[in-house]
Amino acid sequence: MTTTQTRTLAVPGVDLVYDVRGPLPPADGRPVLLMIGQPMTAEGFEALAAHFTDRTVVTYDPRGLGRSIRTDGRSDHTPQQQAADLHLLIGALDAGPVDVFASSGGAVTGLELVAAYPGDVGTLVAHEPPINAVLPDAAGAERAQAACFDAYQANGTGAGMAAFVAMTSWQGEFTEDYFAQPTPDPAMFGMSAEDDGTRDDPLLSKSSQAITDYHPDTGRLTAAPTRIVVAVGEESAGTYTARTAAGLADLLGQRATVFPSHHGGFLDGRFGYAGKPEEFAARLREVLATD
Repeated sequence: MTTTQTRTLAVPGVDLVYDVRGPLPPADGRPVLLMIGQPMTAEGFEALAAHFTDRTVVTYDPRGLGRSIRTDGRSDHTPQQQAADLHLLIGALDAGPVDVFASSGGAVTGLELVAAYPGDVGTLVAHEPPINAVLPDAAGAERAQAACFDAYQANGTGAGMAAFVAMTSWQGEFTEDYFAQPTPDPAMFGMSAEDDGTRDDPLLSKSSQAITDYHPDTGRLTAAPTRIVVAVGEESAGTYTARTAAGLADLLGQRATVFPSHHGGFLDGRFGYAGKPEEFAARLREVLATD
């Protein structure tokens, strides 16, 4: 088994905690494979990393999440700040440029990393980045997102998550038919309606709104030497993040590359609806091997 080393990198405003599986520099000369998410922390990539024991894999907890305790007094999560953190982390690894598998909000950070620091990444696989601006119904997506926030503020985590699940599973554009639906009951999704009074969830509060509000800089992305692969889950068809993936791919002059399973297709059964991590890893390996 590959030994995992947990390390801490002190950067302005946070102590970034990251995990290294394999040698540094990589023994075979292949790039480090960096796996990033948002608001997912490193533990969410354990099942996927287990299928890459032949490569050096690095995962991390983003600023202010999990083990990465921030000291800057802020609570917002922006792609620009996270990309700056990753630039420093890649520098500390002294093994760049790296390959990056980036999921959800992490894929948005990955795009900003390529745009701002184009020499850091060889290949970026951006899996279902939630970017409203690439949708024809961007205003509807923003309205649906605001409804999730309102439900969370009014009745707590269960209500907010129920609204979020309803939003992310909706098929097609956010028309008036979507907004005419009754407020979803958390019990419909096996969640408690009890309100614990907290309002600091990184997914449901507005602390991560800069992720979905991101506007990709097409000029910088296409000018970068990085190969960008926009990925979408085969089971995600028609949903919000499948549509954002398709919109981003179109913006970059490509078609989204289909991966097994759904938005969390690389996850095992510890995180709700299990994906297909073995099949997902095989597809990722194929994509990374393609020049």
